[in-house]
Amino acid sequence: GSCWHRCCPGRNNACWAPGTRRARCYCDSYCQRTGDCCQDYHATCHRAAVGCSVGPWGPWSGCSSPCGIGSRARSRQVTVPPRHGGEPCPDLKQRRGCLGEHPTCGTAK
Repeated sequence: GSCWHRCCPGRNNACWAPGTRRARCYCDSYCQRTGDCCQDYHATCHRAAVGCSVGPWGPWSGCSSPCGIGSRARSRQVTVPPRHGGEPCPDLKQRRGCLGEHPTCGTAK
């Protein structure tokens, strides 16, 4: 079987090619652990592996609640997507708690 244009990161049961004797061979990076890689996996996928790269975190959003407990969020973008079994992307979103303190809330917290 051939992995040409079929390299997948992680464990992906849909990432296979027909092998010898109607058996499936796999083109995901997990096939290295299970030993069922297609014959051209290393040449086609492993050497060409490109890990994910991400940009810097954006600014935190405002608090979701103008008064009381809420949350803030921030995100970042993928600059280089993973290819051919390269390292997957890290988290692209973060969330943290906040306390809304809009002037109309008065002194209650």
